[in-house]
Amino acid sequence: MPYFDAASSAPLHPVARQALLAALDEGWADPARLYREGRRARLLLDAARETAAEAVGCRPDELTFTPSGTRAVHSGISGALAGRRRVGRHLVVSAVEHSSVLHSAATHEAQGGSVFEVAVDRSGAVSAAAYAQALREDTALACLQSANHEVGTEQPVAEVAEVCRAAGVPLLVDAAQSLGWGPVPEGWSLLAASAHKWGGPSGVGLLAVRKGVRFAAQGPADERESGRAAGFENIPAIVAAAASLRAVRTEAAAESVRLRALVDRIRLRVPQLVPDVEVVGDPVRRLPHLVTFSCLYVDGETLLHELDRCEFAVSSGSSCTSSTLTPSHVLRAMGVLSEGNVRVSLPAGTTAEDVDRFLDVLPGVVGDVRERLGAPVSAPPSPAASASLVVDALGKRCPIPVIELAKVIGDVPLGGTVTVLSDDEAARLDIPAWCVMREQEYVGEEPADRGSAHVVRRLT
Repeated sequence: MPYFDAASSAPLHPVARQALLAALDEGWADPARLYREGRRARLLLDAARETAAEAVGCRPDELTFTPSGTRAVHSGISGALAGRRRVGRHLVVSAVEHSSVLHSAATHEAQGGSVFEVAVDRSGAVSAAAYAQALREDTALACLQSANHEVGTEQPVAEVAEVCRAAGVPLLVDAAQSLGWGPVPEGWSLLAASAHKWGGPSGVGLLAVRKGVRFAAQGPADERESGRAAGFENIPAIVAAAASLRAVRTEAAAESVRLRALVDRIRLRVPQLVPDVEVVGDPVRRLPHLVTFSCLYVDGETLLHELDRCEFAVSSGSSCTSSTLTPSHVLRAMGVLSEGNVRVSLPAGTTAEDVDRFLDVLPGVVGDVRERLGAPVSAPPSPAASASLVVDALGKRCPIPVIELAKVIGDVPLGGTVTVLSDDEAARLDIPAWCVMREQEYVGEEPADRGSAHVVRRLT
C-alpha cells in the first residue's frame, strides 16, 4: 500500500532500525553513573548529541534531547519567554504555525501575555516586513516555522531572523518538516525538531538554544539534559534518531531532486485530470516531497476513505475530516479552499509507478464522490434568469453549501447575486475561495436570523 503521509510521520529509516537494535544492547544503563555500563551509555549519548548538533548547526552543549518535538516547542517557548520576562510578555507567531506553537501561544495569552499572529499571503508565506511591523519593545520572543507542514511552503527564515536580530528579539524556528532535507538558515536563536519526521523513532525531539539566549527552563528542576528535559534519557531511541538524521541528510540532495520531479508531476497533472481543483502552496519555495490540493464539491472525509480503499494513505487539512468540523487554520489563514483537501507527502523511496497509479485512481474517486453528493458537472445559464436568488443551506455541512451555490450561479444574469444562508463555519472560507477559483465576486457576509448570509455576484 503506497504510504503518502510522510509529513505526519516518515517510515523508520533502515539506519534508524539498525542503530536502535544495537543501542538496545549497549545503551540501557544510566549515563550519569560512573561504572562501565554507565560510561558506555554516556559515550553513546554524547556521540548522538555531537551527530545531531552537527546536522542542526550548533554546539553539542547547546542541544537538548526531549521526549517529543511538541515538548521541544513547548519547552523552548516557555523557557525563552520566562528568560526574557523583564523585557516584556509579547509573543509573535505566524498564523500558519504548527498547533504545538499555537497551543503554547494560547497558554501564554491565558496567563496574561499578549500574542500577535503575522498574516500570510495566498501561498502560505510570511514577509520579513510583516514581522518587523509586529515586533515591539516588549516583544520577548518570535516564532517561525522553517516550512509549513500542510502545504510545504518554505518560509523566509534568514530574512525574518535578520529583522529579529536588529530588534534584539530571539527567534525560535520550528524545523520539524525541513531538518531532514538540510540545515536551517543561520540567524535563529532557538530551534525545535522531531525525529519521526525524518525517519527516526517517535518519542525523540531536539531543542537547541544558542549560547547567550536568555532561557529559564520551566517546571520542576531536573539534573538531566542541562535541566531542560526532565526524565531518564531514552538512549537507544536517541542514538537511532541521530544516526538516521545523518543518513537522510547524506541522501537528501539526490532524493530531493527525485521526489521534487514526482511532486511536480502531481502538481501539473491533477488540475488536468480533475476539474475544479486548486493546488495550494508556493510552487517554487517549497519542500521537495509535499503537495496539497483542494477539490471543489467533495467531502474530504469521504475522499480520504475512498483513497484508502484504493490503497493510498494520504492526509487532509479539510474541514470535512473525521477529526474536526472546523477548517484547517493554515488553509483559513491562506484564504484558499478547504473542502476536499488532500495532502500528499512522499517518503523516501517512493516510485514513479506509485505516483502514476495515484494519478490514475484520483479522477474516478473524486468523480464518484461528487456524483454521490449531487455536485454540478457544469452550471449552464437559465433562459429565464432571476436577478437574485437565495440558497438555504442551513444545517448542511461542507461542501454542500458550495455545491448548492454552484448549481444556481448560472440561474442569475451577469451582475446578479446569489445569497447562501449557512451556519457552517467552513462557509466563511470555502465560499470566498470558490469565488476566486470560479472568477466570481464575493460581495461579503451579512447577518441573518440563523447563521450568516454569504452574497456572491456572478461575473462570468
